[in-house]
Amino acid sequence: MFESPPRTLLGEARATVSLAAPLVASNLLQMAVFAIDVVFVARLGPTALAASSLTVSVFGLCIWSLTGLVGAASPLIAAELGRRSHAVREVRRSVRMAAWAGIGAAFVAMAICSMIGPILAVTGQSPKVIALAVPFMHVLMWAAIPTILGALLRSTLATLGRPTIGLAITALALCLNGLGNWLFVFGHGGMPALGLQGSALSSVMTSTLTLIAYVLVIRFDRRLRRYRMFGRWWRMDGERLRDVLAIGLPITATIVAEGGLFNGAAFLMGRIGELPLAAHALALQFASIMFMVPFGIAQAATIRVGRAYGAGDRHGVTLAGHVALLTGVGFMSLAAALLLFAPRTIMVLYIDPSLPANAALVALTVQYMSVAAAFQLFDGAQTVTASLLRGLQDTRVPMAIALFGYWVPGMGTAVWLGLFTPLAGMGVWLGLLAGLVTVAALLIWRWHHRVALGLVPDAPLRDQAA
Repeated sequence: MFESPPRTLLGEARATVSLAAPLVASNLLQMAVFAIDVVFVARLGPTALAASSLTVSVFGLCIWSLTGLVGAASPLIAAELGRRSHAVREVRRSVRMAAWAGIGAAFVAMAICSMIGPILAVTGQSPKVIALAVPFMHVLMWAAIPTILGALLRSTLATLGRPTIGLAITALALCLNGLGNWLFVFGHGGMPALGLQGSALSSVMTSTLTLIAYVLVIRFDRRLRRYRMFGRWWRMDGERLRDVLAIGLPITATIVAEGGLFNGAAFLMGRIGELPLAAHALALQFASIMFMVPFGIAQAATIRVGRAYGAGDRHGVTLAGHVALLTGVGFMSLAAALLLFAPRTIMVLYIDPSLPANAALVALTVQYMSVAAAFQLFDGAQTVTASLLRGLQDTRVPMAIALFGYWVPGMGTAVWLGLFTPLAGMGVWLGLLAGLVTVAALLIWRWHHRVALGLVPDAPLRDQAA
């Protein structure tokens, strides 16, 4: 299922790119799945769009963080495959216990989501928005369990060398969500017109059918069914559950720290003014799309490093790290150049920069894009390096780095410069940059000193256990 570990930089580059390419494409398609909802909901009016955006931001942060929890299965499985290529039982153990952890955490996420009314009231949202958001969330939250389990199976298949399956199923999800919104939002095809709740229903159905698609592929694919991933699903495995939680919970906290910084920045922008908030959203939209590329490379890096880690192959760990960092930061250098030298060209995708009515918005967005150009490099570096360390099953110290970097120099700088100096919105963006620079620098330092810190084994882990 996997080739022998490449012994050259070029060989590792080929292996990493072949694994990362479908992961990047899947990530971009996943963004399109979410964008479909916006396209349909926007036609219901600004109040419905505001309710949807705020609700999805809460739901999305919960789900994104919990995919980090179940994502702990990936480095565990990769290490087992590095130890021995036919680690059928170990793969099954990791998937089963990650699923247990994911389902349990999904119920916690659903409990948080059910409190959307009080959450929005505390943040000062209008009663009209809250009135639409509450029933919308009460439908949407049922997508939590299938979404998290689908993310687990997607990452598992990628770790087993089958990332194109996830790409194909995500493309199917895009079509399903488009059809579901068309049917249920406006009542086409004889279906009831459910408005905003129809979009939530479409998301629940799409995530459920996507999960079923993964289960069917695993059940009937000749190379995958030998793992019997769903066998004895009721059996508790305390040791492996502890492994999943030890790796996954710090990843979850790291994602919450980063997501909290960017969500917090939006609230700061809202306090500064509507125009800065709109410019912030435009500048961040392109940055978010570009981030999907190093994110996919980072997912591949976890797998490549994890296999070398399990085999006790220090040279393989080094090769995988060099390739992932060069590829991720190299791509983000191109993205930074686009933001710096062609910001108006990018804005054409969203607004008409030539209209006089958009002049103030364009000027402010260009300023923010200049800072975004700088933080593209550090954003790519931090996400790839964090994933390299995950491949070494090192997540606790990176979690501490993220909590400190994003919330002390990051949010601290954003609040100070954004609210208490004339920099205003530009100050918030400088805070984002400060957080990313701090986290990237500390993570790179830890990766560079991985041998001295004892993060890389001298021999295959099976030999150490013996």
